[in-house]
Amino acid sequence: MLTVEGCRSRVQRLLAALNPSGPILLADPIHLRYFANAHADPFHLGADFGGLLKVDTDGRTTLFHDHRAPKTYDAAFADERVKVQWYDGKTPGQGPRRLVLRDVAELAGTGGRVHDALTDSDAVRLHTAIAALRRRKDPDEIELLKECMRVTNAGHAWALANVTPGMTELDVYAGISAECHRTAGFPVVVYGDFAVSDSAARRGGMATRRELKAGDLLILDFSVVIQGYRSDFTNTLCVGGQPTPEQRKLFDRCVTAMAAGEVELRGGAKCQAVYDAVVNVFATKGLEKAFPHHAGHGLGIGHPEPPYFVASSEGELLAGDVVTLEPGLYIDGVGGVRIEHNYLITDAGFERLSGHDIKLA
Repeated sequence: MLTVEGCRSRVQRLLAALNPSGPILLADPIHLRYFANAHADPFHLGADFGGLLKVDTDGRTTLFHDHRAPKTYDAAFADERVKVQWYDGKTPGQGPRRLVLRDVAELAGTGGRVHDALTDSDAVRLHTAIAALRRRKDPDEIELLKECMRVTNAGHAWALANVTPGMTELDVYAGISAECHRTAGFPVVVYGDFAVSDSAARRGGMATRRELKAGDLLILDFSVVIQGYRSDFTNTLCVGGQPTPEQRKLFDRCVTAMAAGEVELRGGAKCQAVYDAVVNVFATKGLEKAFPHHAGHGLGIGHPEPPYFVASSEGELLAGDVVTLEPGLYIDGVGGVRIEHNYLITDAGFERLSGHDIKLA
C-alpha cells in the first residue's frame, strides 16, 4: 500500500518540478491518490465526491473533504485534515453537495484557484509535470500494483478451473469477481473484457447473457482496482478444452509475439522497437492485418497511460515504468485470441509482475 514516505517524496518532486510561488490546490482524484493516498471507496455513497489537497511551498499538505466522505479518506497522509460539514442526517444539507468545498477554494490562499482545474492557466503545465512524475513508479506504488496482480492472478486461476460450456459470460464474470473479492479480503472493482470472440469484429466487451459453447474462444482481459491502482492482464480460454488446429496456431503465434516483445523490454529501449518486435512475428505469417490494436501500454493509476506501444510509437522506456504486452489475433471463422502480461521495467530488463497461467485450456 502507499506510504507516508512515498507520498512526501512525490510532493517534494512536484515542488521541484514546478517551483511554485505560492500554495497549489489540487482536486483531481488521481492527484489526491498520488500525493496523499486520499481515495474514495468506490462502494460508498460518497464515492462521487472528492476532496481538495493544498500543497504549500514547504511541502506541508492540508486535505479538505466532506465529513461524510468514505472512511478511506481517514487513511490519507496529510499534515492537516479539515472536514467540512455538508449533511448531518438531522438537518437539511448545506446546499448542493458538489459545492460544499467551494469556500475552501476561496480561503486556501490561492486566490480561489484550483490549479488542476482544466480552465486554470497552470492546468497544462501542472498536468504535464505530474504525468511525467508518474512514469517512474515508486517502491510503495509497485507494492500496491503487485497486490492488484496477486488478486487478478486468483481470478484467472478460477476461470481456468471453472469455465465450462453452458455457463454465460455473466456467470464467468460473477465467479471471477467473487474470487477476487475473497482473495483481496474486501470488495474490489473488477472490470474489462469477459467475452467470446467469434470473429474479427468481436474482440472483447463486458459480460452478457451469451451462453458459452464448446469451442468458443473466451477472452478474459480484466483489471482489479485497489486504492485507484490497477492490474491489466489477459488469457484466452477455449471453452471445453478442445481447441481446433487453427485456434492453436493463433494462440502459439501470440505467445511467440509476446516473447519477442519481452526481448526489447528494458530502460532506454525505443517504444517503437517493442511494437515492431510484436507485429513482425505476425507479419512473417501474413497475419499483421489480424492484429488491429496496440501491442501494450503503461499502467498505474491510469489505464492506459504512457508509454504506448503502437504503430507510431514515440519515446523510450524508463526504468520504473510499469507496462503491458498484449498481442492478439482475430480471424473470421476462427475467433480471437489475446494474451497479456504486466512488467516492471528495469535498466537491465524487466520483472514480470503478473503470474497467471497463459493457456487455452
